[in-house]
Amino acid sequence: MAKGRSPRVSGGAAAASPSERDRVIDAALRLIAERGWRRLSLAAIAAEADLPILTLYRAFPSKAAILCGFSRRIDEAVLATPLDSGPADEDERPRDRVFDLIMRRFDALRPYRAALEVLGRELPTDPIAALCAGAGLLRSIGWMLEAAGISTIGLGGIVAVKLTAAAYLATSRGWLRDESPDLAPTMAALDRRLRGIERWFGSGRRPHAGAIASRA
Repeated sequence: MAKGRSPRVSGGAAAASPSERDRVIDAALRLIAERGWRRLSLAAIAAEADLPILTLYRAFPSKAAILCGFSRRIDEAVLATPLDSGPADEDERPRDRVFDLIMRRFDALRPYRAALEVLGRELPTDPIAALCAGAGLLRSIGWMLEAAGISTIGLGGIVAVKLTAAAYLATSRGWLRDESPDLAPTMAALDRRLRGIERWFGSGRRPHAGAIASRA
């Protein structure tokens, strides 16, 4: 090796595997619940996941990226199962399909409520992570509306996404405190908020069987 040159670092190693990415996300959520978000280091997350820090870097280059990865994992859980493809009830509204998808999201998030409570308090103090989380939420809401047969194109679509995101966030605050077995208070609050914005959902054609899974 020539004098003064640094050792060559191999760049041909494979990227982090899906299982390693999940280990990082799960480790981060555990530590957020235990230690908080502000002082949580990437090195601590790598140690909790029992992975080399290089593997964490290949999976997620920042803490904010880990949150985006978590959001995508929840999106996939929500979109994996198509909505009921049986005959449509004549009284069914686009609002009903959005309601079902948001409640499905709450079910997927339920194991992580402790971490989400911490994030709700501490993310506002981290503008970059908060911006990433906000953009991720709008993306998630957009996919749920599309899966419900509601267009997100144009000014009307943008308004529908933003109003639905606001309804979701307002409902989620109560959901974090809802210890009822059937989440009845959460469902009542969500239904009330969606009724208030349903005019922005338009006619909303019912998606055909498998539409959600094919979009994921």
